Amino acid sequence: MDRIPTTREGFDKLREEIRHLDDVEMPKIAQKIADARAEGDLSENAEYHGQREAQGLLQARINRLKDKLNSSYIIDKAAIPKGIVAFGCIVTVRDMTDGVEEKYEFVGAGEEDYSGDVLKILTSSPLAKAMLGKKPGDQVDVPLPKGSRRMEIVAIADS
Repeated sequence: MDRIPTTREGFDKLREEIRHLDDVEMPKIAQKIADARAEGDLSENAEYHGQREAQGLLQARINRLKDKLNSSYIIDKAAIPKGIVAFGCIVTVRDMTDGVEEKYEFVGAGEEDYSGDVLKILTSSPLAKAMLGKKPGDQVDVPLPKGSRRMEIVAIADS
């Protein structure tokens, strides 16, 4: 499994989300299951079966988040090299096909956010992997499910 860099803030945010799901949401579902069980015959108790399914989905989510947390490591932003695409930087890229420019910030586990003007994407993504270590003016081919996308790195800024 690849190790994923993250900031202290991202690591803490992920750990807090796991704690909240384990300590708050899971007991709520357990109580709803107990309440539904108390209503009698479980074979025809839709509420009981629905809550058991919700419990399973929540546990699967907790397990995914724990895996993400276990594969991440905290990185010191001061140690990140300047002038090249690296964790924590904001990269402006131009699509060589249509000339459209986009901005990406390469982040770690728990910090991804695909809304806003700057898309925060994981350093383990194919886009990030294609750009890491590159400089402004470099062109990269980003692998896509159907072919690839040629992009030029226009600018790099610290986050």
